[in-house]
Amino acid sequence: MDLKKIQLGRSDLAVTPICLGTMTFGEQVDEPLAHQIMARSLERGVDFMDTAEMYSVPTRAETFGATETIIGNYFARNPGVRRRWTLASKVAGPSRGMNWVRGGSDNVTAADIVGACEDSLRRLQTDVIDLYQIHWPVRHVPAFGNPYFDPAKDRRDLSTIREQLEGLARLVKAGKVREIGLSNETPWGVMEFVRVAAEHGLPRVVSVQNTYCLINRAVDNGLDEVLYREQVGLLAYSPLGFGQLTGKYDDSGHTGPGAPQGSRLQRYESVQKGRWGRPESLAAARRYNALARRHGLSPTRMALAFCYTNWRVASTLLGVTSVEQLDECLDAWGTTLSPELLTAIDAVRWEIRDPAT
Repeated sequence: MDLKKIQLGRSDLAVTPICLGTMTFGEQVDEPLAHQIMARSLERGVDFMDTAEMYSVPTRAETFGATETIIGNYFARNPGVRRRWTLASKVAGPSRGMNWVRGGSDNVTAADIVGACEDSLRRLQTDVIDLYQIHWPVRHVPAFGNPYFDPAKDRRDLSTIREQLEGLARLVKAGKVREIGLSNETPWGVMEFVRVAAEHGLPRVVSVQNTYCLINRAVDNGLDEVLYREQVGLLAYSPLGFGQLTGKYDDSGHTGPGAPQGSRLQRYESVQKGRWGRPESLAAARRYNALARRHGLSPTRMALAFCYTNWRVASTLLGVTSVEQLDECLDAWGTTLSPELLTAIDAVRWEIRDPAT
């Protein structure tokens, strides 16, 4: 594989255009298998890995921090391997009902950011996190299946963006974090983080990690221009739409007993009730999957190639539950989509827009 590294934002941080996502580690993937997946990723040339303090997913108090612990054990058992990885993690935003995260607080202070990072460093058994991200905004935003901003839910008693940046700055100054980024952020949020950092001499965000896939292209609705003009890299997560763009749901019921055994849409009620569980999402995915087959491609290959070759995407996150899945996703690298197919993809989107937003 020819995985030429790309520079994230205006930083010196160079990453592979494919990133190993790890939210399945500790829930669907046990520790021995997780270590096999990490080793295989390195063998195939992918040395960029993303995690978060709240993982694994779906979130539970019992598995909070489990993914970072699994990764830390891998580093400890393989001396020297940490130096081969570019490692990203995230501080959770307001608790969103997760009472085990900072006691259920709906705020994230500068001290919270510092404390969360130090806890992650201990679990990861490392001295530095290369990219440290705010997992979701410390304010009300359209996200996680809610497409609308509601001014009535706006609050002025939460940490400001400047306060959050000051917490991140403390970590950068202490050498515990190299670069900073955002996740699940809006165009206004990215612009404001960039503006406040410039105004007050604080660290500048180098990336934003948002959903980007055929059934959720909300990034294309203005955020893409912000990222381009402000030189902020997009880390695209869920490129396969929680498995719906692999085709494995095409001939089955969407959720519950009819879904493939062991799939997230079969096992987890929280997923079934979210944006990925909407009937409209599966209906849209089936349209794209059929389009892929008509053009001689597997649904997985087309969906990944859409991200791999997209000018908007700096790196595409792969979340897998087996070494075989990882290989299949990596084997899609180098696939090109014809102008005719890209036009057909846009024609489908014109009809159905972004049902998994």
